[in-house]
Amino acid sequence: MDDPIDPINPFDEGPFDDDPFDGDDAPFGGDGSFGGTGDDEPGRETVHVNFATPIPIFVMPEVTLLPQQVTPLHIFEPRYRQMVTHALDGAGLIGMAIAAANVPSEDYQNNPPIKPCVCVGRIVQHEKLPDGRYNVLLQGVCRARIAEGLAPDDDHLYRRAVLEPIHDTQADDDLLADTRAWLSHQLDAGPLAELTAAEPILEYVRSDDVPTHALLELVGFALLPPGDLRYRLLSEPSAATRAGLIHAELDRLSRTISRAKRQDIDDWPKGCAWN
Repeated sequence: MDDPIDPINPFDEGPFDDDPFDGDDAPFGGDGSFGGTGDDEPGRETVHVNFATPIPIFVMPEVTLLPQQVTPLHIFEPRYRQMVTHALDGAGLIGMAIAAANVPSEDYQNNPPIKPCVCVGRIVQHEKLPDGRYNVLLQGVCRARIAEGLAPDDDHLYRRAVLEPIHDTQADDDLLADTRAWLSHQLDAGPLAELTAAEPILEYVRSDDVPTHALLELVGFALLPPGDLRYRLLSEPSAATRAGLIHAELDRLSRTISRAKRQDIDDWPKGCAWN
């Protein structure tokens, strides 16, 4: 099975020398929409997704991509190498799907059942290796739901699907201001400042150029553990509801760190650390 190079840390530069957060392909360079409303905003690019045509499907065991977020992937399976080649010949779009629960690892070589919601991503950078493998950077564009799955055929070694958009109900940033202020405090002087990713994320929290609904996509991926909660964030259309889920989970983490800090670190079991 092809792997994300580092699915937990979106600040990793992955296989490339260039920082994927620099320049035109920065994670907040696009507005994360499928038709978009960002055309009138300087410096923002709208990515258009044609939902009338099937989109390649890349199946992973857990959520590896949310809108706005950038994930590095190493592609080595023949079916997915063909998928990337085909995607690069077109709009560069791939639907990142999640396998259904309790799928044995050996079933990934076949076509395991998948959950209905996916994140449509766009290849923003790629490197083809001499043996045909690829290193790619995939940036999340929008949420979608599988309307019709298409099995591999003579021309496609990989699965495809006809998707339908999950329309984001973007809350006004004023409504999310309390969550943003709480995050700023927690990552600066609160318990969450102990986290490795706190400093780079805090830069985005403090940036007026980053809208809160986009910021929360990155926070949800960088600070929350993999599992059911990430899929809830992927499948939830309401930005306000996603903010509530993130706030509640990070509040639990903050309280856990506070309790741990009251303990003597010398008494911790061998191998324990903040991260």
